[in-house]
Amino acid sequence: MEKVLFICVHNSARSQMAEAYLNMFGQDDFLAESAGFEPTSVNPLVVEVMKEEGVDLSAKETRSAFDLFREGRMYSHVITVCNDDHEARCPVYPGVVNRIHIPFADPAGMRGTREEQLSRIRELRDEIKAAVKEFVAWVREGAEGDFAKRIGR
Repeated sequence: MEKVLFICVHNSARSQMAEAYLNMFGQDDFLAESAGFEPTSVNPLVVEVMKEEGVDLSAKETRSAFDLFREGRMYSHVITVCNDDHEARCPVYPGVVNRIHIPFADPAGMRGTREEQLSRIRELRDEIKAAVKEFVAWVREGAEGDFAKRIGR
């Protein structure tokens, strides 16, 4: 089983969506978790758009990447989904076979009406969903080459 950790800044959106999708699409081959550098709470608009996909994040709690590191958690893959400037703050996990950085827009910075924000978060959700599906295929094919380049990031 491939253990995967998704990390973003607050563990409030991007990493939560990626974790949910990997656990959905990866079935028995993957176990995904997520965490953040500065955990807050799950973004309610993210909860709403994920519910449209049949994924309930309403009871999810955020976690600290550094707490997981201190607990000695081991992962086959650590995937950062935050902006490039935050990726460097990710701790180096012992025993990690593969570290991948896939930057996605931060919903916390999205402005506009509620509907405009929901629309942009839906687009983000769909980008993350597609990347996770491609990640599953990549690992099942043998994880050859640079994954971020494979998906054009």
